[in-house]
Amino acid sequence: MKKNGHRLEVYVINMLMASLAHVTNDKLFKLTYRTIGRLAEKLGKRDYYVRRIRWVLDLFDQGHPALEFTKKILRSLNPHHRKTIIQSYVINQLLVGTNKRKAFAEQPGGYYPPGFLVISPTMRCNLKCFGCYAGSYQQTEELSFETIDRILIEAKEMGIYFITFSGGEPFFLKHIFDVFEKHNDMSFLVYTHGGLIDERVAQKIISVGNVIPSISIEGFREATDQRRGKGHFDRVMAAMDMLRDAGVLFGYSATQTRKNHDSITSDEFVDFMIDKGCLLGCYFMYVPVGRDPKTELMPTPQQRDYLRESLGRWRNSKPILFIDFWNDAPWVNGCMSGARKYAHINSKGDVEPCVFCHFATHNIHEYSLKEALNSPLFQAIKAKIPYDENLYRPCMLVDHPEVGREMALNHGAYFTHEGADCIFTDLADEIDEFAESYKSFADPAWQKHPQSKHSRGE
Repeated sequence: MKKNGHRLEVYVINMLMASLAHVTNDKLFKLTYRTIGRLAEKLGKRDYYVRRIRWVLDLFDQGHPALEFTKKILRSLNPHHRKTIIQSYVINQLLVGTNKRKAFAEQPGGYYPPGFLVISPTMRCNLKCFGCYAGSYQQTEELSFETIDRILIEAKEMGIYFITFSGGEPFFLKHIFDVFEKHNDMSFLVYTHGGLIDERVAQKIISVGNVIPSISIEGFREATDQRRGKGHFDRVMAAMDMLRDAGVLFGYSATQTRKNHDSITSDEFVDFMIDKGCLLGCYFMYVPVGRDPKTELMPTPQQRDYLRESLGRWRNSKPILFIDFWNDAPWVNGCMSGARKYAHINSKGDVEPCVFCHFATHNIHEYSLKEALNSPLFQAIKAKIPYDENLYRPCMLVDHPEVGREMALNHGAYFTHEGADCIFTDLADEIDEFAESYKSFADPAWQKHPQSKHSRGE
């Protein structure tokens, strides 16, 4: 019964999660999710995850919007899609995968693997968005089905069952649904511009069941069309309508720039995304890497700080899950890069520390995933994290650029496309100025944060 995990507990959790979709009585709903929580605690061997499970359950008891968010997932999704996501992510990634990652770390020569990988299987894209972080990669290079298949097999051996696909535009990859179908025990978050999603693609997403699209958007029509081309906003709206009507779990992805800040940080925009059916909201900050990098596109320190504050307010009032690549650093104790929490494999196979760090020492065509994720470069990065006790300043590119320059220039790394060194050379003075300016906002904010040493009285 214990082979391949606690099968009885897994079966019962799946049955109870499915039943929650039909429970309308609040007392019965709470009793059921409490039962699920106790079973999940039995499966989760790491104290960290047990504490998180209990924390989430306490939020539910307090009537937090997370409870409404959970009800929406259970009740609005296509049943096959819901069941597959619960199995591949909740069970395999969070519970079974956590135990496998721990076991991998305890074996001879092992180390604790990252929780997920970002793979950009192709850099092909039909848009020419200004400031695209991936805009300078060669669009002719792609990862074959065989290469992706090997990466995913090796990832699961390490306990990694959650993969993010980025690019380029991932849906240009002809064999992408073959990957999803073969590895249906994994879940895939796909960052897409949304322009290729039609009814056929929406139905294929339902059919495989393990895909969560996150559609890039710059705000409302004017901001989106200005960056992505006239008419793109309407195509995105149509894609969201199709995904919502099909019962797909999907979200939006917004990159904060100086130009679109007012739009994407407004309550009006977030409420609009919720009304369109988004259950996930991902926020990134523009970093001057890739196509024609410009520091003047970066949000001002004031704007960056405003987004941080807004996320705290939204999380306590809106039924949608927010993820922020920078401002959520306190949750993971600093930077996630260098395979500490994740790494990026680009379309040429280069294993980069982060989607914004365009340098590498290993290529997946020459090394196993286990070797690439434990490279001397990645070990050096992990040894320095966190770079500062202030976890609101987690990044080695824009918060502690001296660390980024050290890693990129002094550890035998090569740059993965032409011009990738620009952020460390031509733009170095401007990045240093940005880092120092943001510090004047981040440091006072951190002093008020419950995780800061000051607030703990240490």
